[in-house]
Amino acid sequence: MTRFVVVPQWQGSPSSRAMQFIDGAEAIAGDLPRSATTRVDVPVEAGEALGTGIHRFSALTRIAEAIRAALTDAGADQPAVVVGGDCGVAVPAIAQAAAQHPGLAVVWLDAHADLNSPASSPSGAFAGMALRAVVDELALPGSGAVPGERIVLAGAREFDDAEAAVIAERGLRTLTVDDLGSPGALADAVAATGASAVYVHVDLDVLDPAVITGLALPLPFGLALSQLTDAIGALRARLPLAGASISGFAPSSPAAAVDDLGTILRVVGALA
Repeated sequence: MTRFVVVPQWQGSPSSRAMQFIDGAEAIAGDLPRSATTRVDVPVEAGEALGTGIHRFSALTRIAEAIRAALTDAGADQPAVVVGGDCGVAVPAIAQAAAQHPGLAVVWLDAHADLNSPASSPSGAFAGMALRAVVDELALPGSGAVPGERIVLAGAREFDDAEAAVIAERGLRTLTVDDLGSPGALADAVAATGASAVYVHVDLDVLDPAVITGLALPLPFGLALSQLTDAIGALRARLPLAGASISGFAPSSPAAAVDDLGTILRVVGALA
């Protein structure tokens, strides 16, 4: 049975709605099998940067360590799905998967590139550096776990100049929303990395805002739900899944979360 690790982390987000990630994670958790679900306690306090240039760094470090411990306790017999919270929850989970699968590739499905560094970030928020922390050594434990040539960034529609430079310098593969109109395009891109296993991260803002309303940072012209689930299905048919994460659900209220849960649970089902 797939294990789920629920992490209502909000400290990595730049959004004024960051605290609503707590409601989003809890809403998703309510529809997961209780016996297969572990919850990670997230500090109430925001945390301090501690000179790193990453806002709320002290809290993020504590949460990352707790995620690694929860994944270790879950065991390696089945891939775990980490449910955020903001997309920073994926970084320690990817590091854990990479330690078990040396040839790991990472698929990062997100409307935003998340490739800034503390020096280039306009916000200082870790969510905008999360994929950069997968590729490069940043201050957070577990960073730099997977080389750029085994990263596939898919569905992104917004890039800063510094992020575009990282893509070129580190050899990341990118797929547009139009590219993902072919269900096999994502699987082909990952297979081209030579990977032996894959980790899939889904930030829900990769979907078009017409598909899901509870997004903190929506961008137009995103994926249809069927595009996303078909691409994940084709990828899983080609390569073993070493782990996954889903993030970015920020409903306007706990009651409003119900409107999006059907969509989200189809994504969870594709990953699980």
